[in-house]
Amino acid sequence: MSSPMRCLLSDPARYFQSFRLFLANSTEHQCMREFMEGQLPAVVESIGNGKSTINILSVGGGAGEIDLLILSKVQARYPRVTINNDVIEPSADQIFKYKERVAETSNLENVKFTWHEETAYEYESRMNAEKKSKKWDFIHMIQMLYYVKDVPATIRYFHSLLEPQAKLLIILVSGFSGWETLWKKYGSSFPLNDLCSYVSAADIKRILDSASLKYQLHELPSHMDITSCFIEGDKDGELLLDFLTETCEFSKTAPPELKRQVMEELKKPECSEKRDGKVLFNNNLNVIVIEP
Repeated sequence: MSSPMRCLLSDPARYFQSFRLFLANSTEHQCMREFMEGQLPAVVESIGNGKSTINILSVGGGAGEIDLLILSKVQARYPRVTINNDVIEPSADQIFKYKERVAETSNLENVKFTWHEETAYEYESRMNAEKKSKKWDFIHMIQMLYYVKDVPATIRYFHSLLEPQAKLLIILVSGFSGWETLWKKYGSSFPLNDLCSYVSAADIKRILDSASLKYQLHELPSHMDITSCFIEGDKDGELLLDFLTETCEFSKTAPPELKRQVMEELKKPECSEKRDGKVLFNNNLNVIVIEP
């Protein structure tokens, strides 16, 4: 009898191993970088008008790669303005990598970094307990809303912290991605716990519409090479399968019928396309920019 399935996040070391492999095999950061280079300048165009200090809040900043790119665009628009960059990130390991990255990056003299080793919910609870509600000129939540218990409440809270000309930027998988197809069909069979839930930009759009909030939506085409997932016993393939299903050792612990169905699903055009002998999973993202 196979061992019961466990949520991938219950094994942080394996989670980060599979996450790093996902980044190496996908155009995730590449498509985000293209957005930051091409379209972010217009988004941050007026966030610091008339201000001597710009306050930026990164919610789930990870190891800081995309954060530093965002900061470079804000610096380019407001070259001599002081920037306070606060980072909410629950992983000590990620914060350590973020600090290393900052130490290796030049031109950050006018940026003051503050790291909070906590979840978005813990930050909110602490601020409420301290009766603080600091306002921000730019808040971004990149690929992190999967890890909050109450998505509408989290968006409501951080939206309430925006200054009058600020922006809240969210990046999530698109409602037209392979993730949406896979998770809508098989999500209930995966062992998600309260550490993680499936949510896509389509869900966020519904939340924003029902709250009558104004926003712009940008589609970022992206893919992930999952060819190795179909090679029996391939270590990288097994890790990528773990990441796709948020399941620790999915190929060893999933019931055979579920594994068969998931492997079939991953090959279908709704999830992936075959190109040059490779299977490329649709990893499309959406950027949602919300007005105050």
